Amino acid sequence: MPVNLPAELPAVKTLREENVFVMTEKQARLQDIRPLKIGIVNLMPTKIETETQLLRMLSNTPLQVEVILLQMRSHVPKNTSKEHIDAFYQTFDDIKNEMFDGLIITGAPVELMEFENVNYWGELCEIMEWSKTNVYSTMHICWGAQAGLFYHYGIKKYELPEKLSGVYLHNVLLPTCRLTRGFDDPFLAPHSRYTDVRAEDIAKAGLVVVSTSQEAGLYIAASKSFRQIFVTGHAEYDINTLNTEYRRDIAKNLQIKPPINYYPDNNPDNPPEMRWRAHAHLLFANWLNYHVYQETPYDFGALPLFSDCHMVGISPRSLDRRDLKAKKEH
Repeated sequence: MPVNLPAELPAVKTLREENVFVMTEKQARLQDIRPLKIGIVNLMPTKIETETQLLRMLSNTPLQVEVILLQMRSHVPKNTSKEHIDAFYQTFDDIKNEMFDGLIITGAPVELMEFENVNYWGELCEIMEWSKTNVYSTMHICWGAQAGLFYHYGIKKYELPEKLSGVYLHNVLLPTCRLTRGFDDPFLAPHSRYTDVRAEDIAKAGLVVVSTSQEAGLYIAASKSFRQIFVTGHAEYDINTLNTEYRRDIAKNLQIKPPINYYPDNNPDNPPEMRWRAHAHLLFANWLNYHVYQETPYDFGALPLFSDCHMVGISPRSLDRRDLKAKKEH
């Protein structure tokens, strides 16, 4: 999927070196189509790395994606320059009157805090409430998934005895689920967190449990309409992310074990192996295709958006600009 990005965004150079199809805003304007409009609420401290990881996942299909990076106005990032934030990020106030095909809410290193004690919790709640009417499908990742489950469904998180870090085997519980179409059983995915949500709490809330791991617990859950998707792991992580986190924790003198099933022979002196790449791409491609592209209307004014239901009676993405113009003329 060609991702429509500002030419100066640092991720552009990295992705082009990987032969990922990146389209500048100038090129995008020449295409007579409506791109998928995807917002990314980037709560991670390493914002440039997270941008690159997620944009990599959203790329390489024939569709065009317009990406809007969002920051918290109530929080000043410590690890990303003000110049970068000012150049490439918008706030909720800038976009709250707009409609989005999809939204991604990332993780954040605040798992051990109560949700209400996070300094931008009120603003994030505004965004999550807004997403029910202005976004067709929202993917929540790691702490973002726990935050979404708590806000929308009152589902609590639980502190783990030690950090869950590594690459774990998972099973798909719904063989016909479109979100995991094409997945192997079992398949691998990374996790990196200190807290957990329980699959039994998810089921009691009337949500769909899509995938779990015997070691890592719940991996993917969703509302019945798949308008809200919750991924407790980090499929988007690149090969070195867990290694960087581990070395950072060791430098802080934290008593922490090496990520499991990540280094060959579980020896952190060995270079890590990336064994989840294909399923990571497939997860995001399936989300964009089945739960965004095939569901949202060409014209957002055509149908109202509801918090947890499928749109029916229309195949909106079969309409390009010429089809829409012809229908209006008749």
